[in-house]
Amino acid sequence: MVRIRVLVVDDHRIFAESLAAALAAEPDVEVSAAGSGPAALRCLERAAAEGRGFDVMLIDADLGGNVPGSRPAVPVHDGDEEGLVDGISLVAGVRSARQQPGVRTVVLAERDDPRRAALALQAGASGWVAKDCSLSRLLTVIRGVLRDETHLPPALLTGVLRELTAARKHRTESERLVESLTPREREVLRCMVAGLGRKAVAERLFLSPHTVRTHMQNVLGKLGVHSTLAAVALARRAGIGPVDLAGDVVERGGQLA
Repeated sequence: MVRIRVLVVDDHRIFAESLAAALAAEPDVEVSAAGSGPAALRCLERAAAEGRGFDVMLIDADLGGNVPGSRPAVPVHDGDEEGLVDGISLVAGVRSARQQPGVRTVVLAERDDPRRAALALQAGASGWVAKDCSLSRLLTVIRGVLRDETHLPPALLTGVLRELTAARKHRTESERLVESLTPREREVLRCMVAGLGRKAVAERLFLSPHTVRTHMQNVLGKLGVHSTLAAVALARRAGIGPVDLAGDVVERGGQLA
């Protein structure tokens, strides 16, 4: 019998253990659990090293107890606990991780939220399911995503489509604005996305702080924003990633904030 390997990621221990036990009662399901994003990434690493990859991850939307929408969902690097803001961020981190790129992710949520469900899909999730759904429904979703299906509650579908359409419109506009930047200004913008200050940007690009200040002002002006935070948000919508602090400048295409 081919067994489906499932990883439950939830920091509410009783819920995680109860769900894991219910799923493990199925003859074709094997379950593990993790109580945080970093712990989940370590589970993926161990499984990859053992040659026994997970098939599906069930991830709590509110992992870590953060306020929904407090920060954008962004990719995280292995072991980077600061980057793991919530369950949606973990979905993006799993997609960008080197281990087990084929694992499917399903977000478990306490409430329907079209905006966050859309963010989850953009981050790479294959489904959004209510935490209080029946076990049979959850098993249907698990088996469905393994067939490359996308699962959403019917009541969320219209709202999610509206959010995705709006995100596409914003992304197109953001891309147009970013294209107006010179190559040097794009480099400066990537440094801003990485959180580098003026002095650090100057050292990295071998420019004077005064020149960097001028470039930053030009970037804000061309993007039509008034702060670095707004410029970074727009850059992420356009798919502009941060500089690789360990190497060359990189751009993450297709990544939405």
